[in-house]
Amino acid sequence: MENKDYYKILGVDKQASEEEIKKAYRKLAHQYHPDKTGGNGDKFKEVNEAYQVLSSKEKRQQYDQFGRVFDGGAGGASPNWGGFDFGQGFPGGFSSQGGPASGWDFNFGDGVNVGGDFGSIFEGIFEGLGVRKKRRTVHSGSDLRLNLAITLEEVATGSQKELEYETLVKCQACQGRGYDTDSSFKTCEACDGRGEVKETRQSFFGPFTRIKSCPHCFGEGKIPEKICKECRGHGRVKAKKLTRVNIQAGINDGQIIKITGAGEDGEKGASSGDLYLEVNIKPHSLFKRQAADLIYEKKISIPQAVLGAETEIPGLVGKSLLVKIPAGTESGKVLRIKGKGLPHFGRFGSGDLLIVVKVAIPAKVSSKAKKLLEELQEEIQ
Repeated sequence: MENKDYYKILGVDKQASEEEIKKAYRKLAHQYHPDKTGGNGDKFKEVNEAYQVLSSKEKRQQYDQFGRVFDGGAGGASPNWGGFDFGQGFPGGFSSQGGPASGWDFNFGDGVNVGGDFGSIFEGIFEGLGVRKKRRTVHSGSDLRLNLAITLEEVATGSQKELEYETLVKCQACQGRGYDTDSSFKTCEACDGRGEVKETRQSFFGPFTRIKSCPHCFGEGKIPEKICKECRGHGRVKAKKLTRVNIQAGINDGQIIKITGAGEDGEKGASSGDLYLEVNIKPHSLFKRQAADLIYEKKISIPQAVLGAETEIPGLVGKSLLVKIPAGTESGKVLRIKGKGLPHFGRFGSGDLLIVVKVAIPAKVSSKAKKLLEELQEEIQ
């Protein structure tokens, strides 16, 4: 499989800073968002895949060195050994060292054994000396994605919002430990204190064994006798989480805001996930948005169109504007008021206010008005 050029996908060079990569991602994510007119779901996924690699220091370093990421995620195909792609069809994918992850041992018979995790081979050697390293399994918190609805007024001024959402958070009763502070410990019976268990399965090549962290003691080899009653030993509970988010003036519809560490809390001190907010701008009763420009439709009478007039235009935020309608203005004419639109996102200046003039034609007129119109028509002709 051909490796993807993530720098080219985001339109940045290899020396790009984290901020430049983030800025390029936001621009392209907004451009290709599938919910947006003219969006492209495949491009959107490709841009997100590139960002997930280049925004991580570890993954980016690995990608720069090898041209792919060997973590079972984005970054190209898994290594292929001897014509067999062990990344497809064996659980666990590949470790960052390039071999199958999670300690898979492949037994081909006749005493030939190919270790899926090279670390487990050396651990097997040292196990006889009593120095086998335990695999402690605690999972980082998952990322969360939420929709954030804001008004056009908030786009104009920027704002700060408080978000409350339900997720897994650190148990306050035990501070995420999963057990009482005064608890004693006993040897885990499931793994006999080893912290690991073996799982053997049959495959096309014969039996293979997976060495994994014990799910009962999380790889510790011991179990507390006093489990926390609030979280039942998990160290996390479902609860409301409160997060503040700054909405920058001029933000675009569909734009994604990332709040680091505001996602699901990790297990027993592991890192928290991130929160991704997709901005949705509510429709406005008076104004429409076109990039940084505001569009307002103004109805005027026939005499105002012919003779010209001054009319009041409401402000989106703040005072209304007094606008002059030139004599002889036709229906559909657009009047542009410079700098009275929305702020440009991420840079100085504002868009314009576009006033679309509509000449209102009355459905019924009085006999006097009809006579005057007929006289006007004769005069104009």
